[in-house]
Amino acid sequence: MKTRRKFNAEFKARVALEAIKEQFTISELASKHQIHPNQIQQWKKQFLENAAMVFSSDKADLRQDQDDQIAKLYEQIGKLQVANDFLKKKLS
Repeated sequence: MKTRRKFNAEFKARVALEAIKEQFTISELASKHQIHPNQIQQWKKQFLENAAMVFSSDKADLRQDQDDQIAKLYEQIGKLQVANDFLKKKLS
């Protein structure tokens, strides 16, 4: 039984871009990359549907979420350090 091949995002994007350029037919690309033509069509469709995300402002929202998470982690570290110092004083 064959195992499924897994393709990374870079490879998928490269194949989808080749399909969008239309320098080769889908069949030619499929034989070149040894992928089923339907798979290339799906990757092309996904690529075109999500292309607008490159220019969206979601990056700012993502950065804010990361900053909030970092602040919470620093807060936890501070609490743990205070508790650790307290316990060290109790043991001495």
